[in-house]
Amino acid sequence: MLCRSYFRKAILRTASVFKTKPSFVHFGISKKGLKIIPTATACIDQIAMDSNSKMDTDASANRGLMTITSLEKKDGGCYASGGWKSEDGRVNCGFSSFRGKRATMEDFFDVKTCKIDGQTVCLFGIFDGHGGSRAAEYLKQNLFKNLIMHREFMTNTKIALSETYQQTDSDFLESEKDNFRDDGSTASTAVLVGNRLYVANVGDSRTIISKAGKAIPLSEDHKPNRSDERERIENAGGVVMWAGTWRVGGVLAMSRAFGNRMLKQFVVAEPDIQEQELCEEFELLVLASDGLWDVVPNDDAVSLAQSEEEPEEAAKKLIETAFSCGSADNITCIVVKLYHDSTTEPKPDALPAAETETRCESGNT
Repeated sequence: MLCRSYFRKAILRTASVFKTKPSFVHFGISKKGLKIIPTATACIDQIAMDSNSKMDTDASANRGLMTITSLEKKDGGCYASGGWKSEDGRVNCGFSSFRGKRATMEDFFDVKTCKIDGQTVCLFGIFDGHGGSRAAEYLKQNLFKNLIMHREFMTNTKIALSETYQQTDSDFLESEKDNFRDDGSTASTAVLVGNRLYVANVGDSRTIISKAGKAIPLSEDHKPNRSDERERIENAGGVVMWAGTWRVGGVLAMSRAFGNRMLKQFVVAEPDIQEQELCEEFELLVLASDGLWDVVPNDDAVSLAQSEEEPEEAAKKLIETAFSCGSADNITCIVVKLYHDSTTEPKPDALPAAETETRCESGNT
């Protein structure tokens, strides 16, 4: 169906991550959409560091890993956004996260950068928890730190990603062995090393890239009814059945995830990895949880992101659109704009917000 959204600038812009402390708002849900309710209660902790800030003090600091932003999400309907630009001006990213209609917030994201052997490395990740937030939070705190310390991170990034994903999954399960909960999480990550882009995915979060205005998926959702995933699960002794949607063992609506100890034999954390050499035709990346992708098609996501010059505004517009199109999930999004000439940032041919039409998709949340 079609859903025409007249984007009003109703989302409170949080302070720049390099200048002031972030502000917080509650969002109420009304028939007219989002309603901003000021609050003095900080229900999201957003930690931002600029180039003069203190680096992480753990082992990863040996490679100068710097957290651009990380979110801790607590109960209570909240929204936060921010942005960051690389020193050379070639990478400009914005991020936005909203609890939406869910009772709790289980989405996390992370943006980090470091220099290794004089080369700038940028890391972006979306982690969508299910059955609780602990797995997603663990990934935000540990996945990228583990990755850059892998012995082959710079020489064989694909191997480093595959091994780090699976080792971090094992570490999480070990850390939770005395707990009775059995939560899990997706992970869709993009790692930029020079002009090489590596996208690793587990679960149904998604990463797409825009090339000459066209959306190209860099990950494929791990759904139990995918023929290759169903075959893998059944060969391992599992079963895929319909329970409102296709589910592993009638329980989990995705076929790969971190955590999920009780289904670990079938629900693995081995990522699918795509490698891409970037050229001038590549314009931007969009990483998001399924709260966006369940209702916004890939091509529309690219069109919306390109209609805003600043990636933070683009991320916020995508969040607004998903909510107005009926997403009932947590919604988290990162938009990364790529500038191949650092002295000239392209000016997109933006449509007026009121003229932007978005086709809404229906999907399971």
